[in-house]
Amino acid sequence: MPYTVPTAPAASWTPSLLRAELQDRLDALARTHRVPGAQLVLDTGTDLISVHTGTADAGTGTPFTADTAVPLGSLTKPYTAALVMLLADDGDLDLDEPAAEHLPELRDTPGVTIRQLLSHTGGLPTGPDSDTAAETTAARCLAAVCTARDLLFPPGTDFSYSNAGYVAAGRLAETVTGMPWQEAVSALLLEPLATVPAFIGDGAPPRRPVAAGHAVNTATGRARPARQNLAPLEAPAGALLASALDLAAFGNALTGRSDVLPPAVTKEMRRPERAARPGALADGWGPGLALYRRDDRVWCGHDGNAQGTSCHLRVDPESGIVVAFTGNAASATALWRDLTGELAQLTGVRVPAAAQATDRGRSVALPECLGTYRNGTTTYRVAPGPDGTPALSVDGDLALPLICYADLSCDLVDPATGRPEPGGRFHRDPATGRIDRVQISGRTARRTDDG
Repeated sequence: MPYTVPTAPAASWTPSLLRAELQDRLDALARTHRVPGAQLVLDTGTDLISVHTGTADAGTGTPFTADTAVPLGSLTKPYTAALVMLLADDGDLDLDEPAAEHLPELRDTPGVTIRQLLSHTGGLPTGPDSDTAAETTAARCLAAVCTARDLLFPPGTDFSYSNAGYVAAGRLAETVTGMPWQEAVSALLLEPLATVPAFIGDGAPPRRPVAAGHAVNTATGRARPARQNLAPLEAPAGALLASALDLAAFGNALTGRSDVLPPAVTKEMRRPERAARPGALADGWGPGLALYRRDDRVWCGHDGNAQGTSCHLRVDPESGIVVAFTGNAASATALWRDLTGELAQLTGVRVPAAAQATDRGRSVALPECLGTYRNGTTTYRVAPGPDGTPALSVDGDLALPLICYADLSCDLVDPATGRPEPGGRFHRDPATGRIDRVQISGRTARRTDDG
């Protein structure tokens, strides 16, 4: 059933009044969170409300417009997934066949299917960092990191967010279409959605205004443009730039209101994978989309962060509501969370900003979680902190205190605020009872020793 504005208790709202109020609140929240510029779109299926604020580039003072394209980071992935799903719908590939049937560089992980690539359930590691990836090709990169030795768990049994999986998905699209990923996603998806293509690092002059990401000095509040660092082979995982209006058009396609994506494709993308337990990232995952539970509804969407940007898409397929947001500073993530609260207050629409909170009871001591865990070249070390309770360090960075719970979930304590934030979960081997994996922010690491 379509959602219409106004609703109680704001029975006097009209679309124009709601737009003015959302503009005021976006302006105020951008100042509060020191975000140079941002865009918000609320599409109810009946009315489309678009607001934007601030500057696209603090270095030049270029103003943000409704058409300004923002580096989406991982919000590129649903577009790549939709591209692959379109190819599957045309019969060019089968989601449940091994990806190695099309990509010989995955021959050392023959059990990983295309569906598992798209839903992060293949057990693949995250992949190399952008600097390392810049020195090789996609095929060589995948052959190096996607090996049986590096699998985090048997394919199809758990969840680990993987950029490598989407490098592989992009390679699949290139193999089937005979076009580079940028050309294929532009021809089959972006242009039908009336989105002017823009990509990080493609070397082409931009055909539309683009925003820079920003690093903000917390002491002075001064924002400086941040350089986007993405290897060409990582493009299918994070190279797209788009506006909130572009994201809303894609969101509309995911509801079935657009003929760009067939209903069979959107239904399949929204179908939860049984093995996908993304922890703090979302309440579930389908082939390309995160799933969020709120009240009696399941929303779909994705989040994305590039260097100094934060972008978000949420879609309620039942009502047809689409909410899209872009911001050009890392602090825009906090702005987004506050904005969802404002939307609930103004309209009654409860947009899920993150996974649904659950009551996990009291915290417990979990000394058996101490040890070293690895995901590819990334090392997670859980060791006693100054007070004797577990603390997590990633690649030797500052160790953050962990709060563990009886269901093996855990929170990370924010050093700036002292507040616990959802971190992830530990996994116990059902055969041995031993904790053998940890998942932090959706990425799983396999235990290597007890040291």
